[in-house]
Amino acid sequence: MKRYFFFLISLFLTSYCWSQNPVNKDSVTQLDEVILLDALRTKNTIGLTPSEIISARAFQNYSPVSIVPAMNQIPGVYVFSGALNTNRITIRGIGSRTLFGTNKLRMYYSDIPITDGSGFSSIEAFDLENLSQIEVVKGPKSTTHGANLGGAIILGPKEALGVSTNFSNNLTVGSFGLFKNNLSFNHYNGKLRVGLQYSRMKTNGYRENSKFERDGLLLNTSYQINTKNNISLLVNHIDFTAQIPSSLGATAFAENPQQATFTWRAAQGFEDNNYTLVGLNLVHQFSNTFQNSTSIFYNYLDKEEARPFGILEEITKGYGLRTLFSGNFNFNNRGAQYTFGGELFKDEYDWDEFENRYEENDGNGSLKGNQFARNKEFRNQWNAFGTLLIPFSEKFSTQLGLNINKTQYDYRDLFNARSDNKSADRNFKAIVLPNLMLDYALTNNHKIYTNISRGFSNPSVEETLTPDGVINPDIAQETGMNYELGTLLFFDEKRLKIDISLYQMRINNLLVGERIDEDRFVGRNAGKTRHNGLELGLNYTWDVSKNLQIAPFVNYTFNDHSFLEFNDEGVDYSGNALTGVPKVTGTTGLQLRLFQHFYWNTTHQYVSTIPLTDTGDLDSDSFSIFTTRMGYLKKLGTNFTVGVDFGINNLFDSVYTQSVLINTQGFGGREPRYFYPGDARNYYGSIRLGYKL
Repeated sequence: MKRYFFFLISLFLTSYCWSQNPVNKDSVTQLDEVILLDALRTKNTIGLTPSEIISARAFQNYSPVSIVPAMNQIPGVYVFSGALNTNRITIRGIGSRTLFGTNKLRMYYSDIPITDGSGFSSIEAFDLENLSQIEVVKGPKSTTHGANLGGAIILGPKEALGVSTNFSNNLTVGSFGLFKNNLSFNHYNGKLRVGLQYSRMKTNGYRENSKFERDGLLLNTSYQINTKNNISLLVNHIDFTAQIPSSLGATAFAENPQQATFTWRAAQGFEDNNYTLVGLNLVHQFSNTFQNSTSIFYNYLDKEEARPFGILEEITKGYGLRTLFSGNFNFNNRGAQYTFGGELFKDEYDWDEFENRYEENDGNGSLKGNQFARNKEFRNQWNAFGTLLIPFSEKFSTQLGLNINKTQYDYRDLFNARSDNKSADRNFKAIVLPNLMLDYALTNNHKIYTNISRGFSNPSVEETLTPDGVINPDIAQETGMNYELGTLLFFDEKRLKIDISLYQMRINNLLVGERIDEDRFVGRNAGKTRHNGLELGLNYTWDVSKNLQIAPFVNYTFNDHSFLEFNDEGVDYSGNALTGVPKVTGTTGLQLRLFQHFYWNTTHQYVSTIPLTDTGDLDSDSFSIFTTRMGYLKKLGTNFTVGVDFGINNLFDSVYTQSVLINTQGFGGREPRYFYPGDARNYYGSIRLGYKL
């Protein structure tokens, strides 16, 4: 911990001593053109709502294989990654008790919602190289994006810069049999914008039974019909197959972190996903002060997952509509803004389960046996929202927001013809979610803000069912209040940027997963939690000369999250630390650019111990991970660009846990499995070719 602290201070003090003129940016390959894009908000976030953006500046620190390292650079955000296909995003501790996958937040691809009807989002379905940026709203501050307790994540597709036509190809190879190729075409002629990307990735993985293979196709196109109308089409298709090594117990982790869990290795467990998202958007300008953006969308997921205890086959079909009206008007000789709109989402979830007779398959892995479950659930959800931003003076503004959510689940057991669960409906009451934002500019370069907002989270499918597979009539939505105070400060002609946030969230009706079998869980409401936290972000740009730029950064998170009231089967855990949340996380880094062509970025991630049990008697070990990446990008004439990159992950070959499970139990005399090992030191290199017409 001391080493991390001194490293953090030294980076900051060293960088603050100097300043010159900025280095020009190259805009040929979409690598450098957004290097200074990171800001407080983008067009996706309306009004005063603070958000954090990661783009090329953060992406270039890490391998193009995974989104996770770049997202972990954001203060207040921590992504547990059991494998490339198993990620759990937590924001300010929200989502830490979700056992697998990401819920309790809303995710959007441009203006298209990609969170399913039960609240789950899959970041692994999207290729990092197809994104221009990732915007994160922490906590329920974004009225127009669902007011979920965890917040919202908005993924931005790449687009051509200015009037241009570009082709590029990036080939990456590396350790563990890594092969990744991304072919991209971007065109814009003033009216028609086309972005088309195809990517393919294969890797054997660090652990046993961890092969991963993915193909993806993305089409993002728009057309300016006239001065008042713009229409756009988004198509994203991902097909991936991923083997599952699963979690390890402490003994197995210490002996050999590369091994897969015995039963998952014997069953050759895997998941096969075929995912398609289609969205159509129309923007209409009614006048200079009033416009509407309306999207209709459809998504389809066909998934098979072979687990030792059963083979799961899922089909999810969803569709919906999102409309947003926005405008401005004169208030006290200043521009006031307003928005209002709604979002309607429906999906149908079908899942069948079969016996897995892998033990009878002569060592060939999973073998489908008799069916023992057939289920269907219809999920409906709508949000109505509105905001009003009023600038009372040049320095002081306020924003009022209101979101109303209504959710309904209709579950049907089609395998067991029993009257108690043949048709079971869970109709949650409409929930009202207000939001108040105050913003005060101390100077042109310094401002403070405060936010009070109410948020909610819906239970997942598993959490709504009892151990007998019927709807649990007592399960309730999580609700909570968020109180936040933050600053945005610029110094030294805006070369130094400092973000500081203090927050407290109080969550009622905490949803917890209770293990009822080796890999079966149900949910229940178990109490209240308090989430206190401090987040700090420092970024400095030191232009040593015309040809040399050094940009250090420091991102730090302190979490003080605990149970306020938590009584589980007569045992009182009130006052204990919230399970599954590291107390401290931090990322420091140094980015160097030389002669506009060469770069070298090095980062250090620190994660403190994580409580693994509600009793607080077991923690994971803290760890530090260093990464480094360097590259060279050069124009060859007026049309061609060539670049090479080389990187090392886990530079000092640390043994660490990349993800954990909480409150797990051992069954049949076996050791509880808490740990997902992180990758050992590994290498990768890339060759980038670009052509501009």
